[in-house]
Amino acid sequence: MLAWGVPSAAQNRRSVPAPPRQEHHAGQWLRQHRNMPPEQQRKALEKDPNFRNLPPQQQQQLRNQLQRFNNLPTAQQDRWLNRMETWEHLTPEQKNQARGLFQRWRALPPDRRHEVRNALESLRAMPPDARQRAIDSEDFKKRFTPEERNMLDGASRLPLAPAEPSEAPEE
Repeated sequence: MLAWGVPSAAQNRRSVPAPPRQEHHAGQWLRQHRNMPPEQQRKALEKDPNFRNLPPQQQQQLRNQLQRFNNLPTAQQDRWLNRMETWEHLTPEQKNQARGLFQRWRALPPDRRHEVRNALESLRAMPPDARQRAIDSEDFKKRFTPEERNMLDGASRLPLAPAEPSEAPEE
């Protein structure tokens, strides 16, 4: 069963719909096939019965996702797989909240998106009580608008994967 179309929590929508009956963990297909050469992966994908049952547009989206995944460095592939796993375990309400927060974040000017993302990465590395103290701190009140702090508060309450020490913010 194909089970790899769940995006990171930062994306505002599913870029690749999952097959109707998801029996495996998100990313399982990618984990099983990631060490194959890209041409062998493509052939395995084309032979997968669940892939063949998808509409042509979704099949093309999966091919594109596979190509993007293969072009990432190994560390980014690992982060992508971990985020897919995290996303799978969110409740529908948490997924909706994450999508809403992402939409609000995308509406920010680029420099503010960068600042909010950096702050969120820092918050993800903290225990929950320390996160709330940071959000309520004078430093955050000076650096972030009430709306930005509200976004950080909402995002920090989601069970997101912890930040990795070497993780650089993505734009």
